[in-house]
Amino acid sequence: MTFPETSDPTTLPGSKVRIAFGAGALDRIGDFVKQEGGSRVLLVSDPGITEAGHVERAVRALYYAGIAVRVFDEAEQNPTTIHVGKGVILARPFKPDIIVGLGGGSAMDCAKGINFLLTSGGRMQDYWGVNKALADMLPFIAIPTTAGTGSDAQSFALITDPDTHQKMACGDTRALPKLAVLDPDLTATAPPKVSAATGIDAIAHAIETAGTNKRNDTSRKLSRMAWEMLEPAYERVVFDPTHSESRKAMLLGAHIAGAAIENSMLGAAHSCANALTAKFDAVHGVAVGLMLPHVIRFNASAGENPYSDINPDASALAARIDRMLKSAQIPRTISEVGASRDDVDQLAAIAAEQWTAKFNPRPVGKDEFHAIFSQAL
Repeated sequence: MTFPETSDPTTLPGSKVRIAFGAGALDRIGDFVKQEGGSRVLLVSDPGITEAGHVERAVRALYYAGIAVRVFDEAEQNPTTIHVGKGVILARPFKPDIIVGLGGGSAMDCAKGINFLLTSGGRMQDYWGVNKALADMLPFIAIPTTAGTGSDAQSFALITDPDTHQKMACGDTRALPKLAVLDPDLTATAPPKVSAATGIDAIAHAIETAGTNKRNDTSRKLSRMAWEMLEPAYERVVFDPTHSESRKAMLLGAHIAGAAIENSMLGAAHSCANALTAKFDAVHGVAVGLMLPHVIRFNASAGENPYSDINPDASALAARIDRMLKSAQIPRTISEVGASRDDVDQLAAIAAEQWTAKFNPRPVGKDEFHAIFSQAL
């Protein structure tokens, strides 16, 4: 499945975010900022994106368009309230009128977090939940440099509390990006391990959104569309990052899967992944990928296949994910990320507290998570 590149921003059916999709789209960022009425940009990114040259390219394009810009490139994997606070301190005297998030999901989430505090004040903990912003937020443009998180299509920021290690899902309709700039050239510089981990995360989004208890006609179409783009492209792009058509399919598919999340939410695989990240600092995409086949089998073991929109045979779907993990050399057991049988009880307790657990198609609590983690040893 392919889609034409867009010379002007457009909206895909079922998505709430306009997209500019195509090679070189980043170079038009100055025009896009002006279209949103902006003249002073806070550009949020991370050190790796700066090193790759993408920040300099974006800043140059903004300067050529006469846009003032200040860069905060200290976002890190699994951004915490500390990263958000540093960004706010830098941004406040600059008084930006638009925020651009350039990077993976961590940079985009950090940008959203900064937006919450700049416009509504307080602490990130105040916005844990849904629609708790106190004021309109600055227009936000998301520019993903990896094909995976789908944050560029979502109204949620995942920010970690460093004291409790709790990932806080802070969502608000006003935090939704005004525009996602999908430039497949940006994903070409991602290291193979990063492409593998973020790509399997996008695939997990397509699958989990297809089966949640909140799914609807719109999300089901988006989930299926994302899967049809991601599944044939994933292994190709992991082994051959120069294959442009596969990179395009992964980037657009990841965005569509993100739009499915906005409509349908996620399930137990992401709850498990958050537990592994909290306790063992496992990379999110790796954690969710290795747990996904076990969650698929668990959810289908009650007799009904909640993933029938993706594959009428849940066992075959789980086996397909297993093959993807193996080919991309992603861990397939929790022991490979540092967990042992002694950790299962605590992991299950953490997973049971995760927000995504309540959207799982089959009810899950500590006992059910204990069984899932035990199967993943």
